[in-house]
Amino acid sequence: MASFARGATLVSALVAATTCLLPSAQAKKADAASAAASQGDDAGPHPVLDRIRSSGRIVLAHRESSVPFSYYDANKKPVGYALDLCKDVAEAVRRHLGLKTLEIAYVPITTATRIDTIASGKADLECGATTNNAERRQKVAFTIPHYITGSRYAVRADSPIEELNQFEGHVLVSTAGSTPFKAIDTANRDRLLRIDVKPVKDNAEAMKMLGDKSADGFAMDDVQLYGLIAESPNPAQFKVVGKFLTIEPLAIMLSKDDAAFKKVVDDEMRRVIRSGEAEKIYDRWFTKPIPPKNVSMNLPMSYLLRDSWKYPSDAVAN
Repeated sequence: MASFARGATLVSALVAATTCLLPSAQAKKADAASAAASQGDDAGPHPVLDRIRSSGRIVLAHRESSVPFSYYDANKKPVGYALDLCKDVAEAVRRHLGLKTLEIAYVPITTATRIDTIASGKADLECGATTNNAERRQKVAFTIPHYITGSRYAVRADSPIEELNQFEGHVLVSTAGSTPFKAIDTANRDRLLRIDVKPVKDNAEAMKMLGDKSADGFAMDDVQLYGLIAESPNPAQFKVVGKFLTIEPLAIMLSKDDAAFKKVVDDEMRRVIRSGEAEKIYDRWFTKPIPPKNVSMNLPMSYLLRDSWKYPSDAVAN
């Protein structure tokens, strides 16, 4: 009888020990099943996710002088508001693919090269200040807007120019391939304004021309103009004028050929917006001192962006 009791006790102990181990084992199986299910649900084809998975690397395209969205700091390191959001998205992609680590690589772009860089697969995300519009959506896709702005004009502080029609007989520059450039070029031709509209390589070249008086104005999203002026050697030398020529929703750009990748990006953007993380990232870059000169842009979030984030969506008017 004693022998039977000891045997029964031993069996009970083994059962108890096995039962204690089950939750851990079940949790591991559940995690693995969740990752497999997540990847199994990916709508095919998914060339971007496959490329990232096989290489263990995600490539972020960045601008060189689009303050504060995407630019080089004093050490030539890519930084900015859009890049911080892209890094959050990269982490979401890592989790979705079940990778232990995911290398982040960077590739510089200009307004002229950014769309081809994404469409050709040279980069996975374009982290800058690109307008989501119908023409571009024929080649690429966009996630939820991270900023809403409009085109205005930077001029020298002593300039009498206030509106577009006053640039008649003057040189007005904008970056080649940008929405503001197309808008002023179209308005100039349609309204017979006789403005000398010139494309330039990037924002830095436009500001240089404005400073050395080889241009009389620089048309660009007003938020970028304020950032460029704040970071210029002599901010008091310039001012921003004019009514909005366009209204532009700026968003991270990605491939239009991978619906599963876009879903991961969209879901992460919704998460950071609804959790309040996106607003904290915004405040860091628009209301606090930023590199390289530790100057604040002092631009609180506009009602346009705040309202759009109440119901975050990639759908835009145009």
